[in-house]
Parts: sequence; structure tokens; C-alpha cells
Amino acid sequence: MAREFLDDIYYMPDINKEWNMNDVTYAVSYLARSVKIDRIVALDDFDVEKAAKLREHLRVPGMGDTTARYFRDKLAMRMRAKEVGINAPEFVQILNYDEIKKFLKKVEPPYVLKPRMQAGAIGIKKILAPAELWEVLDKLGDDQSFYLLEQFIPGDIYHVDSIIYNNDVKFSISSKYENPPMEVAYEGRVFTSRTIARDTEEDESLKLMNKQVLNVMGLLRGVSHTEFIKAISDGKFYFLETSARVGGANLHELVKAASGINLWEEWAKIELLGGKGDYELPNIENNHAAILLSLAKQEWPDMSAFSDKEVVWKLNKKYHAGVIIKSENYNRITELINGYVKRFYEEFFASYPVPEKPTD
Repeated sequence: MAREFLDDIYYMPDINKEWNMNDVTYAVSYLARSVKIDRIVALDDFDVEKAAKLREHLRVPGMGDTTARYFRDKLAMRMRAKEVGINAPEFVQILNYDEIKKFLKKVEPPYVLKPRMQAGAIGIKKILAPAELWEVLDKLGDDQSFYLLEQFIPGDIYHVDSIIYNNDVKFSISSKYENPPMEVAYEGRVFTSRTIARDTEEDESLKLMNKQVLNVMGLLRGVSHTEFIKAISDGKFYFLETSARVGGANLHELVKAASGINLWEEWAKIELLGGKGDYELPNIENNHAAILLSLAKQEWPDMSAFSDKEVVWKLNKKYHAGVIIKSENYNRITELINGYVKRFYEEFFASYPVPEKPTD
């Protein structure tokens, strides 16, 4: 978020990266004595539940505590999907040990142990055997109830980025990660995502499942980034997780390159409308696009050699390299991706262990 567009910035103490929600509530309530607060918007995953609690306290319109859980708590997402029959990996809450033992007997390893309230690949552990799980849980101690265990499903991971207004999905675009984000984070890979061929059976299936997920989770208005996996074993799509915010890793730039739609701008329009009046979607462009990102061994990597006419965006960030390409020709995107990924590994690539907790 560009700070030049903000009228005011208020700072809060950040002790050991943990927010005291009471202090936040006191501070915002104090601000509300002199400023009329009409909307509270969470700009990333870590603020979704904080914004919901503030809305509840101030009685500001928007997503409340219960619905926010479906867009932050991976266990709540799983349970809701199971209730309505949406395909999802088998899972168990890390709570009752008898239930966990039943799950371990029923579902073959490997498994994935996930923090319920983190974002991306932060804190996720792949568990290869039941004995390994009990060792990890022992180390987690009293924190273990903040995790869930789920079946590991090998396959390709997709994401659908959407705009929702009054329970209606007004826009969605489907993309596929070259490598699973968890693999990128933990094993070190160039991060790549590309839009998939539109109006194919794959595209239609993803958009239909995405619509089902957003409807049952209860996102009334806003934007969403939702992930699915296509299992190698049966070719079916399984729901992984959803959110009530713009996708990270500059994926909004990928969406913009492919469709001309700026998710941040459209989200702002929707918040201002507040459900009163019609929302009009801008004209949609019909391009294919791909994004490549990597940690870089250079402080400021030189991206000037990536000069093909299809290059429409370059990342400007210390120790990072990144480009976005777009074309009306799907095969041209494939050709460029193959060459660019190889060059990224040769010229820039560096890796760093994923943190257990979010960092600045």
C-alpha cells in the first residue's frame, strides 16, 4: 500500500510481534471520538480477525467474528466445506488424542500439520509418520490446539482470484502454480504462477467450485484468493483454503496483466458502495499472463536483459527478482516461462529458510 495515498498513520506498540487486541480496541475507540468510522478494511490475512472484532465492537458494517473465522481459520474452513459436501483433504483437529489416533489409522501418511491462523506456508510441517507427529505435538505443548492435521494430496495447485458483490461472484480468474507454494518455501524454488487457458473444462470446474466455496463461507462483498489442488490420484479438484483479501506475492499484478482488472481499486469501490447501489465491473481484457519471483543473491538484481515486449512489470525490491509477462498467445507465455525460469536460476536465485512466524 503506497503511503502517499493515506491521510493519517497511527502507530501501535508491537511487542514480540504480538498485538494486544484490547490496546487496539482502546486506540480505535479513542480515535472514533473525533473521527466517524464508516468502514474497517483488513488489507492482509493477519488483520482479518482484528478488523472483524473492531467491527463487532464499534458496530460498523462488514464481516463479523463468525464469518471471519471461515476466511482465516483453516480448521473452520475444513469443517464448513465438509458440512456442505465440498471436496477437501481428510483432516482432524489437533485436540482429542483418540480422534487423532483414529485419523492416523484411517489415513495413510504423509500428512501436513498446519497452523490454523497463519498465512501462506508459514509454520506448515510435512509429517512422514505417526511417531513424528507425536514428537512435534510434544514440542508444541499448549500451542498444539492451534493446529490441524490433514491428508497430504500430491497434485498441482491452482488459485482463483475473485471479486464478490452482494453474494455474487462478479469476476474470477483461474491460475496455476508451477510448483506448490509449500515446496517453493521449504525446498527453494523460483515462484511461478500463470493463468490457465480460459473456457476449458478445467477453468469452468475451478470457477464453479470457487463460487460454491465463497457462497457457503459467506463472503458478502469484497475480494478473495482461493486455492485448490488437482489430485494426481483421481484428477479431482480439492479445496485447500480461501481468504477475504487480495492474494499475496504480487498476484494482483498477474490478474491486472491478464484481465486489466485492478483488484485493489475494485475492492475500494465495493467498500464505498457498501451494498447500496449497483457495482459495475470494468471492461475485461483477454490476455494470458505469468509471474516469476525469486530471492536474489544481488542486492539490486539487474533485470534489464528481460526486455521482450511481453514483459509488462518488473519487481523493484532488495534481494528479489521478479517479472510479469502477458500475451494474447498462450503458447508464447509457455515459451517465455521456460526460458525465464532457467535464467532466474542461473542469474539470480537464492533461498532462505521459511520463518516459523511472519516477519516484516
